[in-house]
Amino acid sequence: MASTLEAPAVRTAEKEAAPRPGRGADAARRTAAIAAGVSRRTVAVIAFVALWELAPRAGLVDRIFLPPLSEVAPALGDLAANGQLWTDTRASLTRSLSGFVLAIVIAVPLGLVIGWYRPVAELLGPLLELFRNTAAIALLPVFILILGIGETSKISIVLYACTWPILLNTISAVRTVDPTLIKSARSLGLPAPRIFQKVVLPAAVPTIFTGIRLAGAISVLIMIVAEMVGAKEGLGHLINASQQNFAIKDMYAGIIAISVLGLIFNQILVQLERRFTRWQR
Repeated sequence: MASTLEAPAVRTAEKEAAPRPGRGADAARRTAAIAAGVSRRTVAVIAFVALWELAPRAGLVDRIFLPPLSEVAPALGDLAANGQLWTDTRASLTRSLSGFVLAIVIAVPLGLVIGWYRPVAELLGPLLELFRNTAAIALLPVFILILGIGETSKISIVLYACTWPILLNTISAVRTVDPTLIKSARSLGLPAPRIFQKVVLPAAVPTIFTGIRLAGAISVLIMIVAEMVGAKEGLGHLINASQQNFAIKDMYAGIIAISVLGLIFNQILVQLERRFTRWQR
């Protein structure tokens, strides 16, 4: 009797322990898909690196003004070894992050208010239209004249440049929320503050983050331009000083450092966006 009852249990255990057919094939397909995705993302970068290396060596461009990448990489290593690269990167990062964070703190609440309350939008609309069409670079001399050539003017110009993409995307995010969602919330008897908190704000987050990512790229670019105009340290100062001293390899090393910094900055913002919009997936 006992052996009769134990036999099905033994067969069930053996069936569970046996490998499922197709599991290895699925893993292989997933691995192949990941490898194909990585290849598609890197093929353009590899082609650009190869072109940079081969064009000067083939005489397509003057290698004095565009040295091969293999000659620029040691210069980047030397700048990192003597500490200049880290000092300049820290200075640029501090300035750009300060203006960027201040822009988020100011522009997101202001954009939510303008997008949600029509009287505020009608009051501030003409002023916003005036300043949004004024390039930050054009106002850089004004910032320097008023605030001086120190840190305040650099952070302020970054703040000004980063405010507009965040502000405009936040306003658009609030105004383009699906009206059906708002009507449904009102039909349930929710007051306006709760509708804004539970419906409008979550629906607006993806578009707001689009503006934040745009502002992140702008913060680095504007900071570099501001440092080229007047600064004693920073990646912009490094590039400008290298160009004036005809240290071409150091100049390209600084450009590479800026590109890597912008890439890392963008990836951090992408991860934050995924963290705050998990509900959307």
